[in-house]
This record gives sequence, structure tokens and C-alpha cells, in this order.
Amino acid sequence: MTAPAQSAAPDDTVAVAAAHMNRDVVSSLVVVSKGRPVGILTERDVLHAAGSGVDLATETVASWMTADPDCLDPDVDVDAAWKQFAERHYRHLPVVVDGELLGVVSLRDLTSMAHLHPADEAHVAPAGLKGLVVAETALGDVRGEEGFYHYRQYSAPELARSRSFEDVWHLLIDGSLPHIDERSRFADEVAPFRALPASVLEVLPAVSRNAGSVSSALRTALSHHASVLALPNSMDVDHAARRTQALQLSAVVPALIAAIHRLRAGLDPVPSRPDLGYAADYLHMLLGEEASAERVRAIEQYLILGIDHGFNASTFTTRVVTSTGSDLGSAIVAGVGALLGPLHGGAPSRALDTLDEIGSPDRAAAWVRNKVAAGERIMGFGHPVYRTADPRSVMLRSIAQGLGGELVEFAVQVEAEVERTLAELKPDRPLHTNVEWYAAVVMDRCGLDRDLFTPTFTASRVVGWCAQALEQAADNRIIRPSSRYVGPPPPQPVPSV
Repeated sequence: MTAPAQSAAPDDTVAVAAAHMNRDVVSSLVVVSKGRPVGILTERDVLHAAGSGVDLATETVASWMTADPDCLDPDVDVDAAWKQFAERHYRHLPVVVDGELLGVVSLRDLTSMAHLHPADEAHVAPAGLKGLVVAETALGDVRGEEGFYHYRQYSAPELARSRSFEDVWHLLIDGSLPHIDERSRFADEVAPFRALPASVLEVLPAVSRNAGSVSSALRTALSHHASVLALPNSMDVDHAARRTQALQLSAVVPALIAAIHRLRAGLDPVPSRPDLGYAADYLHMLLGEEASAERVRAIEQYLILGIDHGFNASTFTTRVVTSTGSDLGSAIVAGVGALLGPLHGGAPSRALDTLDEIGSPDRAAAWVRNKVAAGERIMGFGHPVYRTADPRSVMLRSIAQGLGGELVEFAVQVEAEVERTLAELKPDRPLHTNVEWYAAVVMDRCGLDRDLFTPTFTASRVVGWCAQALEQAADNRIIRPSSRYVGPPPPQPVPSV
């Protein structure tokens, strides 16, 4: 534990508490009254308060803290503490003796203690590493119980409402939202990287023709592009070189997707236009003409919403590969491979398949009952992290309704009917639409074919992967967990032939 614990009083202002956190570089304060812990105030609570628009100079800590926190006894063993943290999704717990505050234990403390355990006393992680903290990041987080996620210190949906894709790209890669002059410099820096090299254009027809999908062709084409760039191992170059590589790989993905899509349709690739923004140029290269401002903004907002989302499977994969010291191209291609799975990013088009299968709103309830009875997944509903509405889906519904059309009305009607039926059949397990449901509707309304849905998600997420890889490489330690052998007991005699 950390002792003494950093603390605040209930009647302190949130501004004072935030300054305390910044000064002492801590992510939480134990709120103490008469020597006893009465609450926990975290940096997330401060962000919530700031995002709500209240005056932090007058709002009290008591209004934003988590009251009556669970506490730990100083004699509790590590495994019991792990269980309490994992089951209740805690990040910090006060340590008390006879009700008096002694210190505070964080997930970081428990992780450090786990590293000190001998190999034969290694902790057994939960299946799928669920709830296990494996790294620290300054890039963002997902708070599933609250239905909130953020990029650095900003709400991701709020960024999507008010900023451009390039602005958020700059935030993830360089750590801050750009000023006006920085915005122009960044746009000028990345625009040339969207052009496809001649050596890549030469191989794209064969790659596009022989691949089973745009996504699989993109995986191969991106690998080839990385080889053309001759990227060195990440551990052999400095941050400035890795940053340039990150921009090169992130910028080129929309051009690769568009060229592959057009070649598969028997059309010639459309060259990138440096004068257009990222989203506008993507639609221009796909469609062969400039898209309307309404469609460009809808796609841009979707792309912003998808950039990063915690330590999901593809992000973790990217960081694992980066941790080996391998080149950035290998790490990003590995991320693409992980994203292609239908349980991760490969599902947006299946949301429209669901609407096609249901056919009309009056058939939705019976369709859901049949799916649940058969034990089948309902694509577009449910999320492994969110226990409330997925904030991405909430915003995308609004974007879709702004675009309008029969498909949008149908999707909204079916969503309501499916959620009502699921609430009846599974009252203890709240299931809401996830990002795929309205992402599919928005992309369809913007003129994208279904085989472009997952690649478009990839164009967004590659920016997040690159930011994660840069962070991993900056303070690297190879990710090398242990496993538990459950096969026949060794050693056994080797049988003769």
C-alpha cells in the first residue's frame, strides 16, 4: 500500500482536489472526515465534473466522490485483495485499522506485488484476462459501468461532436489538441503520406483479385507497404522516427482500402487529393467524386469514435508485438488480423444482415426469442465492457437520424423491440446496441458497401494502434505472461514405434 494516503476533505472544492492530484501525481484522493475515510475522489470524477459544466471552484468534493467506500485490512493477503478489486472493478481502496485511515492500495500496487511473486506462485489470470490490468496508459480509458470513454483527458464523443479527425489524430500521437497553426502544419505533414507508391500500386491488382475480402486484401497490402517503407525494428530508432512511421502507416490506410475496393469492382484507383481532409479524401477515393459535406461529417465522426477503446484484443495484440522490439508495420498488421474476427471488429456488416433477416419491426420479438432459445448471438447487441448504453451507439444513432431514411427508421424501431424483448428474457443481463448497430446504418447511408464496413473501422483504429505502439516503445518491457499446463503429467516414457 501507499502510506500515508493522499487525502481531501469533503468540503474541499473539486478545483483544490484536482490541483492536489496534479501536484503529487496521484490519480485518486481518499476523502477523510474526523480521521475516517468517507469517500474516494478519482481523476475520473474530476473529469466528469469538468465535463458537466459546473464551476469546479465552488463544487465540493462531497458532491462528486464515491461515498462510503469499501476498505481493506492491512493484513489481508494479495489474492484476496485481487479478488475484491476484480469482482467490484475497483482501482483504489483505503486501508484502515479500527476505522482509522492508514493508507491506500491501488491496482498499480497489486500489479507490482504480482511481479514479485515467484514463478511457482504466479497469479492465475481470469479467462480472457477480463478485469486484469496489464499496463498503464495515458491515451484513454473505458468506464463500462458508466457508459463513458475518453481519449487522454477528453470525452471521445465530445471530441467527435466538436473536432476534426486530424485534431484527434494529433491528440493521440502528439498529446494535445492542436492550435490553429499546429492544425495546418499537421495536415500538411500527413497529406503526402496518403499517396500510394508506384511499387504498391503495381501489386494491388493481384492482391485485390485473389483476396477473399477487402479486409484480407488490406492486411496483405499494408504488409507490403510496410516492407516498401523498409521500417527498422522499433527498438533501433528514436521516438521521432517511430512517430513518422506511425503517420505514414495511419495516413495510407484509406488510400489502400479505396484502391482495393475499386479494383475489385473493375475500376481504376482514384489518386489522393492533398487539399481534402482525411474523411473527405477517403470518400473521394472510394466514390470517384467529392461527397456531400453531410456525408463527410458523418463518416468523420464515426472515424473519430472508433480510434481507440481501451485494451481491446487488437490493441493488446499491437502492444504485444511492439513489446518484442519488432517494426511498427508488423505490429499494425497483427492488429488488423485481430480486428478481423467477428467477435471484435469484423461484425458491422452483420448488423444489416440482422435487419435483413428480421424484415419488419413486427417480426423482431419472435426473431429474438428464436435466437435466444437457440443460444445464438445477436449481432449488434451487447458489449463485454459496457453495462449501460454504448456511448458510441448513442451518438451514431443521432448521426444516423440526422441522415434520415427508411433504413434509419427501421433500425430505431428494431432496436427498441429487441431491447424490450431481451430485457424480458434476460432481466439480469442488460443488453443494448453496441457500436456496430448504428455504425452499419451510418456507413450504408453514406454510400459504403458492406464489405467496406470493417476496413473503414480499421482506418480509424490504426491511429489508435499507432499511438499505443508509440507509448509501448517509449517505456518498453516485453509482454511475456505465464501459462498453466493442464495436460498429462510429465515426464512419461516415449513409446517405441
